[in-house]
Order: sequence, then structure tokens, then C-alpha cells
Amino acid sequence: MRWMRLLVIALALGMCLGRSPAWAVQPDEMLSDPALEARARTLSRELRCMVCQNQSIDDSEAPLARDLRIIVRERLKAGDTDAQILQFVTSRYGEFVLLKPRFSWRTALLWLTPAILLVAGASGLALAARRRRAAAVEPVPLSRDEERRLQEIINR
Repeated sequence: MRWMRLLVIALALGMCLGRSPAWAVQPDEMLSDPALEARARTLSRELRCMVCQNQSIDDSEAPLARDLRIIVRERLKAGDTDAQILQFVTSRYGEFVLLKPRFSWRTALLWLTPAILLVAGASGLALAARRRRAAAVEPVPLSRDEERRLQEIINR
């Protein structure tokens, strides 16, 4: 019985440790030139799948992602630079296709929103702390009548 538990644990660990990431890139898409394929994989990780939206086209199995991977590889074979390929895809699908959009006036709100929220949150906390300190009132000593009534209550 003990050996069975150890075997199950060993198999579970082996499955966890032996896992490798699975990519959606199919063997028929891959380029024969390793340097071009490496560039294609790098570019594919920078482009968003328009169907999945939270995955790169390198990770997505959607048909549109496959089409984009093929376009990237065709442009690489044609001799385009990485910047030209990104420009081509961006002109066709818009800035949204980039997983990390470039900073421009059109994307400034996207990039600056976290900083704005951080400053607003810190200001709100500081204002709340200031109000809390201002609301704290010094205790007023009891009058003689109040002290006498308190003593009566305690003595009962």
C-alpha cells in the first residue's frame, strides 16, 4: 500500500515537472531557416489574437491567429524587417493587435491610467487620514454633577 502511494506521488510529480509549454504553431507553419523562425516566434509573441484577445498569436489556436502567423512568416521570407511587419499588421488591424501598444497620444490614457489611479488612491487615503485626525476630538473632562452621578452608579 505504501509503495502504491509513493508511485502515485512520483507519477504526479513527473507529470508536473515534465510539462512543457504547448504552442499553437503547427509544424507546417514553421520556417526551415532557424533564424527566420526565431524572428517569427518573437514577432508572434508581440501580436494579439483578435479572437482570443488575451493571447498572443503564438499561443492561440484560432484560425485568425494561424492566418496572422502565416502572414508574418510570408513577410519574413519576402525580406521585410520586424518593424515593417509590425507596421503592416498594425495598418491592417489597428494598434489593438499589439500586445504592448506604442506610447502615443492615442494610447496615452491606456499607459497613464495606472499612474493616475495610484495617485488618486494615495490622495484619497491621505485625505481620509487627515479627516480622521481632524475628527478626533480631545476628551472633555466630566463636570462635578456628572462625576457625582457616575460615582452613584458605580456604588450601586
